[in-house]
Amino acid sequence: MGPRRARKTGTPRRREPSPGPRTPRRREPSPGPRTPRRGTVLREIRNLQKSTNLLLRKFPFSRLVREVCGKFTRGIDFNWQAHALLAIQEAAEAFLVHLFEDAYLLTLHAGRVTLFPKDIQLARRIRGIEAGLG
Repeated sequence: MGPRRARKTGTPRRREPSPGPRTPRRREPSPGPRTPRRGTVLREIRNLQKSTNLLLRKFPFSRLVREVCGKFTRGIDFNWQAHALLAIQEAAEAFLVHLFEDAYLLTLHAGRVTLFPKDIQLARRIRGIEAGLG
């Protein structure tokens, strides 16, 4: 080690004054996805299983139906009744929920907890064309 430096004797060291009473800082929300608190995911799942309301938003779903209809009718724009759109949405959500149930059973059979795309693909393949392979 080198020699120690001598302190200046002309000016004594002073501490900076304290800023006063501390105010609690507000936490800025992180830009990334938040992890939910413990138990909130299960509570959300239970609430969704109890309810009978639709899970997909109506307006984006109706835009999707109109777009697909336009592709199959070569650009001819049809008028849709609201009840017809609701019936299609009801059927689509029932299909998706049943598909995810089957795929999650395949996930558990594989000894995993995370649902992978290959589970959904296998569930559709096992169902066959009649049950909605598409």
